[in-house]
Amino acid sequence: MRGVFRWPVRVYYEDTDAGGIVFYANYLKFFERARTEWLRAAGIGQQALATTCQRMFVVKSTGMDYHAPAKLDDWLEITVTVQKLGRASVNFVQEAWLAEDESTQLLCSGSIRVGCVDTLSLRPASIPEAVITKIRNSMKQNCDE
Repeated sequence: MRGVFRWPVRVYYEDTDAGGIVFYANYLKFFERARTEWLRAAGIGQQALATTCQRMFVVKSTGMDYHAPAKLDDWLEITVTVQKLGRASVNFVQEAWLAEDESTQLLCSGSIRVGCVDTLSLRPASIPEAVITKIRNSMKQNCDE
């Protein structure tokens, strides 16, 4: 069973548009933050990866579906699930859920492909084996327990 990482996010005024709902592009920011925290929880420091292994992750592609709006002060739960782990890329499924008052509602879902690149050349590079192992371990467990 694949592990699902969950990260809470509060909607702030700066996240909303003139209509008082979360601006659509901000879900990408929420997803990025959750992936960063997922890496930390898996024991992967991005700064250390860049300095010791000369590798970094970059977003290659995204696809988003919007289901319902989030509003100012809402509590959201952002999920991160590894869909596919390749030699030089990771495909994620991410979702934003309204998580208040014991009810949950899917607000946004997305597929994000992240590639590993060499920090100097910015060309595709293999993910270090130690990082692959940590990602595989995170896929086996539920990271929110």
